[in-house]
Amino acid sequence: MSTHHTTTSWTGGMAFTSEVNGHHIALDLSPEDGGQNTGARPKPLLLTALAGCTGVDVVSILNKMHVTFSDLRIEADADLSEEHPKVYTAIRLTYKIKVKDEDRDKVIKAVTLSKEKYCGVSAMLEKVCPIHWDIQYL
Repeated sequence: MSTHHTTTSWTGGMAFTSEVNGHHIALDLSPEDGGQNTGARPKPLLLTALAGCTGVDVVSILNKMHVTFSDLRIEADADLSEEHPKVYTAIRLTYKIKVKDEDRDKVIKAVTLSKEKYCGVSAMLEKVCPIHWDIQYL
């Protein structure tokens, strides 16, 4: 069984620095929430992790299918509950990609495989929050 490890250290105020795989990520809150806006907010980083996880899946699958693509972007939006603890109640992923018209079905297959089989972040989040997706062809 493999494990993951991160170390998150308080740097003052409401700010932290997290070390992940030898990389550092700054975290902080907005001034309205007592922070100084020196880093990313923790909950949106979940959306970044989701987009990154499904993104590497889609790229890997499209490469295996020998699909030429460009301009791949994944936008993630989430609705936040009103009550505490404030949690995501719905997540929407929009894949924006440039491919030949004849490869569009392969993009749909790659996104579907990521969501249904490969993306562990999606699998974890979907246990508590629905994730919907759409593809926009550029």
